[in-house]
Amino acid sequence: GWVVIGDDNYGEGSSREHAALEPRHLGGRAIIVKSFARIHETNLKKQGMLPLTFADPADYDKIDPTDKVSILGLTTLTPGKPLTLQVKKANGSTLDITLNHTFNAPQIGWFKAGSALNKMSEK
Repeated sequence: GWVVIGDDNYGEGSSREHAALEPRHLGGRAIIVKSFARIHETNLKKQGMLPLTFADPADYDKIDPTDKVSILGLTTLTPGKPLTLQVKKANGSTLDITLNHTFNAPQIGWFKAGSALNKMSEK
């Protein structure tokens, strides 16, 4: 899978479901940005994606296109608990960046099921 690293107000003008559906179907796992357009963030959650924000927006500038990233803490994803983006640089060094999320308990269920629709079909 892959992730998007983005700037401010990601998803502005993209309130329709398809803007969140396509990254999922193309193998995307997470969208990591400085900030989200409100409706787009919720639509990403419904599609089983991880909309995450940099705890420190300046960390955006620490990531290069050639970096490899891993998101740590997903097995214990809970409301209000930050995640860690582990960044591996081309020279082999690593950097840990704190990421925030706005998932509540039901939304975490959507993520674990792969989407809100998948979660609803479990009932």
